[in-house]
Amino acid sequence: MRNDNSPPPPESGSSISTDRPWFTRRSTLVVGVAALAPAALAGWVLAQVFAGSGPDGQARPTPLPASHSALSPGQRDAKPGSTPSESASTSPGAGTSSLAAAPAPAKGPLTGRTVVVDPGHNTGNFKHTDEIDQQVDIGTNRKECDTTGTTTNSGYMEAEFTMDVSTRLRTALEAQGAKVVLTHETGNRAWGPCITERARIGNEAKADAVVSVHADGVSAGNRGFHIILPATVKSGSADTAKIVGPSRELGERIAGNFARTTGSAPANYLGSGTGLVVRDDLGGLNLSTQPKVFIECGNMRDAKDAAQLTSPEWRQKAAQGIADGIVGFLGG
Repeated sequence: MRNDNSPPPPESGSSISTDRPWFTRRSTLVVGVAALAPAALAGWVLAQVFAGSGPDGQARPTPLPASHSALSPGQRDAKPGSTPSESASTSPGAGTSSLAAAPAPAKGPLTGRTVVVDPGHNTGNFKHTDEIDQQVDIGTNRKECDTTGTTTNSGYMEAEFTMDVSTRLRTALEAQGAKVVLTHETGNRAWGPCITERARIGNEAKADAVVSVHADGVSAGNRGFHIILPATVKSGSADTAKIVGPSRELGERIAGNFARTTGSAPANYLGSGTGLVVRDDLGGLNLSTQPKVFIECGNMRDAKDAAQLTSPEWRQKAAQGIADGIVGFLGG
């Protein structure tokens, strides 16, 4: 668009007309310059403000508000009203960096160690009895792929309990620097996994320790926790010779710390008060090549034990007790 104050363009192929007096043309030029001066001055003032110039003309840095300086370049350049994710996708270099860096792994006594945590059963097993009833080879014999687990008298599932304690246990171990692998997580599978797969996960992870979390379901009056250790088994694909010793040490460490942290006593119905039991009929132990134990944290069918097992505060203590035992076993 043409400025209304400017003279009309010359005719094509001709010079500017000389019909008008020279002073008229000069006054028009003066008016144009005068009109531009205030705008130029204003621009200079603004430039000085943003540059932070002081009275001496030296530039002064103007600090940005904290809310601005804390943002990434993509967020600062975002359109008003856009979300952080929208800002990241439209800012220069999007895709080459994230808005928030992932937290660095914790450093601690278990740094460099791998622990596999096996939440016993699955809440979906009750709806998939045909699948979990499939027979699998555990070395000493054949057994069902998985079981439903038990419940409290009020219907709280063992699988709910084991998953809750296992995720708390993972948090406690990661805080000590460990890499933690769960054999399954809430919602990531409809049933299972089979006991053979649970063992394989620990083996393939080359875990320094594996703990399978459970709760018992025997008659009322039977109380307390117990740790199940692998027996010496060499049959078919099962060979526990190398893990019997370290598994016992792992179990003993967990038993002592679990009792101390939760206040729960060793089971009064097996283990002769030691809280330790050896079995050769569990595929998860028979097929393991890494140090491994099961822990039955209490009896879901006893009202007093059930009151503990259904308490979030007690479950946190249970997870911490198991974690402390693992840390002790791994030399932390």
